[in-house]
Amino acid sequence: MASLRCQAEQEPLLGHRTPGSREWDIIETEEHYKSRWRSIRILYLTMFLSSVGFSIVIMCIWPYLQKVDPTADAYFLGWVIASFSVGQMVASPIFGLWSNHRPRKEPVIVSIVISVVANCLYAYVHIPASHNKYYMLIARGLAGFGAGNIAVVRSYIAGATSLQERTSSMANTSACQALGFILGPVFQTCFALIGEKGVTWETIKLQINMYTAPVLLGAFLGVLNILLILTILREHRVDDSGRQYKNINFEEASTEEVQVPQGNVDHLGVVTINVLFFTAMFVFAVFETNVTQLTMDMYAWTREQAVLYGGIMLAAFGVQAIIAFLGIKLLSEKIGERALLLGGLVVVWVGFFILLPWGNQFPKIQWEDLHNNSIPNTTFGEIIITLWRSPREDHGEEPTGCPAEQAWCLYTPMIHLAQFLTSVVLIGIGYASCHVTSYSLYSKILGPKPQGVYMGWLTASGSAARILGPVFISQVYTSWGPRWAFSLICGIVALAIILLGVVYKRLIAFSVRHGRIQE
Repeated sequence: MASLRCQAEQEPLLGHRTPGSREWDIIETEEHYKSRWRSIRILYLTMFLSSVGFSIVIMCIWPYLQKVDPTADAYFLGWVIASFSVGQMVASPIFGLWSNHRPRKEPVIVSIVISVVANCLYAYVHIPASHNKYYMLIARGLAGFGAGNIAVVRSYIAGATSLQERTSSMANTSACQALGFILGPVFQTCFALIGEKGVTWETIKLQINMYTAPVLLGAFLGVLNILLILTILREHRVDDSGRQYKNINFEEASTEEVQVPQGNVDHLGVVTINVLFFTAMFVFAVFETNVTQLTMDMYAWTREQAVLYGGIMLAAFGVQAIIAFLGIKLLSEKIGERALLLGGLVVVWVGFFILLPWGNQFPKIQWEDLHNNSIPNTTFGEIIITLWRSPREDHGEEPTGCPAEQAWCLYTPMIHLAQFLTSVVLIGIGYASCHVTSYSLYSKILGPKPQGVYMGWLTASGSAARILGPVFISQVYTSWGPRWAFSLICGIVALAIILLGVVYKRLIAFSVRHGRIQE
């Protein structure tokens, strides 16, 4: 790339024809190279801020919902949390289609505006006299709709990088996304110092407290992000070899005027990556959703202990994922994305296999009769709410252990803490590998053609997995226990591994498949 830039400085208008194509390629100039990477880094920031916007409120949604509308119960909380993923699932293909036919900064800016509006609505849900919970449902759904810009971001990065740059850029994007998920709850914890009452700006009836300050910060960062996109982001597209396309001036022309290499996309490869990505996101959603309930049942932790220790483990999980994302950048150059994807699935399978209960040690049983005064376990989205009352709670003691209502508690061996921690490490590594390589392989299979719609479907499949995963684990785990739940997960991952093995040779880059670049 450095040699190309040096040559471009001497002959900035030099062009040549690529065999078998009709378009003129232009050697990339130094100015174009710098502008291209400034734009990509702005989208890294956009991905980070989008993740922060989701995670910065996740820990306080339940108490805020109870505060603004006492009629809301744990079941409704599940819908509030799931609404984010539903909104993202609906929006991703829409924004992707938009980005295929218009400058890509348009859907990105509009999506951020929607997120800002959603955050402001969230801060004002206490104003209406009734039905406040439904306003919160709408606010989180709109926030998810705004997060549909992830498809556009990844589509832009795929089109603005060469094959050699692609995996590294996708890994950086995923690392920024993971960092946002980690730092969001940290920011929210800092705002807890404001307290529940906080201060009120009477003129505009705005309450600034521990619940609303995080989303107001999110709105401010969204406005800042829009300004950076307007001033810095430029439309860039290069081919798989890293050469700039002629007439790629999206500020004055639509993408339809850009000539790109001809050839059919391998739709079997496209469908396969969508299935594998859905599987990876599904099993990860199952794992992160089940952490609290599993640890409370197995180790007799209190709710407070489970939230604290679970939060620490998920934070460590996120840090580990970031390290893994960066390591994948190096490994992909040596063994390739297909091998990393296969290895990631195998590691995930081993992680869940380790979780299968064995031995003669059983969990502590919670014998209290909870039938008459209980709130059933509710699992949805990113968290689990496990609430019940018993005579011991009335005396200030919280019942702990595996509830006798779950019949499997009486005959299922406990999962040792060492098993659980080993599984956390393995699933974290495997998930990171699957996440990055799925996006990288997907973009390479699609080739240099506009990828907005395809990226939208991939993002939508991930959102669907984050909705269905928690529903699956809430039903299977509660009814049949960890042995059945994790055995079924192992079966699902095994089928994904078999599918990948069958189509392994088909998962190659568009340019390689059509003979333009040697593999």
